[in-house]
Amino acid sequence: MTKRDRIIYWIATIWLATGMLSTGAVQLFKAKEGPGGVDSLTHLGYPGYFLTILGVWKILGVIAVLIPKFGILKEWAYAGFFFIMSGAVFSHLAWGDPVKEIFPSVLLLVLTVLSWYFRPVDRKIVFVNQ
Repeated sequence: MTKRDRIIYWIATIWLATGMLSTGAVQLFKAKEGPGGVDSLTHLGYPGYFLTILGVWKILGVIAVLIPKFGILKEWAYAGFFFIMSGAVFSHLAWGDPVKEIFPSVLLLVLTVLSWYFRPVDRKIVFVNQ
């Protein structure tokens, strides 16, 4: 892994972890405003209890992505982040929301892909030929 790839990985991963942790906390504590808050999700037609589910998943996903080893768990966390954020993007698009409402989800989606793509070998699932 080159130095450039390592830098890209850590910048994307730290931003991703910060974004997921902050929006997860907003959702877990059912804050009214902000990206992923009560107002945002009810506007999109989702029930209030969905906030708790998303908040817990995001916080657990951040832990899984940041701890060393556990390659399969990391893959699931990245997949979960991808599904949550792509779902958020398409939900906002379906309602015709302005770009300023869609941008946080797009940013976290891009950071998810960058962090996954540039992750070091020791954070990947390695298959050994038998």
